[in-house]
Amino acid sequence: MAIPLFASSLAPHEDAIAEKLREVARSGRYILGPEVQSFEAEFAAWLGAEHCVGVGNGTDALQIALRAAGVGPGDDVVMPSLTFYATAEAAANLGARPVFCDVDPATFCVTRDTVERALTSRTRAIVPVHLFGNVAPVAAVRELGHPVIEDAAQAAGSTWNGTRAGTLGDAATFSFFPSKNFPCLGDGGAVVTDDEELGATARRLRFHGSVDKQTHTEIGWNSRLDALQAGVMRVLLPELEGWSEARRRAGDLYEQAGLGELVELPATTPGSDPAWHLYVVRHERADELVAGLNEAGVEARAYYRVPVHRQPAMREFGDVDLRGTEEAARTNFAIPMGTGLQEDQVDQVVHTLKRLC
Repeated sequence: MAIPLFASSLAPHEDAIAEKLREVARSGRYILGPEVQSFEAEFAAWLGAEHCVGVGNGTDALQIALRAAGVGPGDDVVMPSLTFYATAEAAANLGARPVFCDVDPATFCVTRDTVERALTSRTRAIVPVHLFGNVAPVAAVRELGHPVIEDAAQAAGSTWNGTRAGTLGDAATFSFFPSKNFPCLGDGGAVVTDDEELGATARRLRFHGSVDKQTHTEIGWNSRLDALQAGVMRVLLPELEGWSEARRRAGDLYEQAGLGELVELPATTPGSDPAWHLYVVRHERADELVAGLNEAGVEARAYYRVPVHRQPAMREFGDVDLRGTEEAARTNFAIPMGTGLQEDQVDQVVHTLKRLC
């Protein structure tokens, strides 16, 4: 039987989701309103944060968080190149310059040293990415003295020394894209922070720079989390803790099955307890193994083979030497991971890789 890359399903929750969608549809309140307010309060409480601002998607969340933190034209924003394109796109769309730093290929995350080497006299913010669910060393990066905005799009449920990812920096951004650890049924995102002023600014920016539809104090966006998506996530939020543990258990099962004898397993950053969004391993013959796995019915995929600094649209920012990034991009591939991954499926993945290696 084929094993999907994203081994999760919302099937057990379909009835509850359908009832919530009917409830919201009957309410007549589809944009912001009480459903979104309730979701924001509940997700903030689950994370242990003071403020959650629901927005249209994860990319908007990054743009709004950076703007709320004071980033604008002429500023530099330090970030990894091994990430989804939106991390850099958000800074560039503000007129800022993405400054790409290297990563540790073992963890796929930035380090304090790689960030420090990329700092400039114009650095206004740093965006560590919790890639694949591993938690970047935010505490160490904050010691460098610049605002830190966590890109936590892939890390809902991950923790660092018992504290949830998304509450470690000055602010954090989440994506609720359907394949994420904490999904909705379309696009959705959030800005999370303990900073009251930053949170209030983010609320204005998501709604045309206004709090009352009458007075517009900033040039903002039309980026509002809709009530239908908020309602879906209110249904699913009680499951997130269990889902996170299931993702951790799946990673442990891979280790116990001897996967580390065949490929290089992802190394967790010190203190991190990842709720793996993707389980990404490394091998010198990565593309060959991906082809063999897919042919055998085990879905596998390389991620970020062309890092952001080598994307055509980022050419003007791409004159950097990122050897760890290039190594990680060249050798990585993701294997099945998710809340529904079973032990026999893990064994099948490992058995297939053993045959291919």
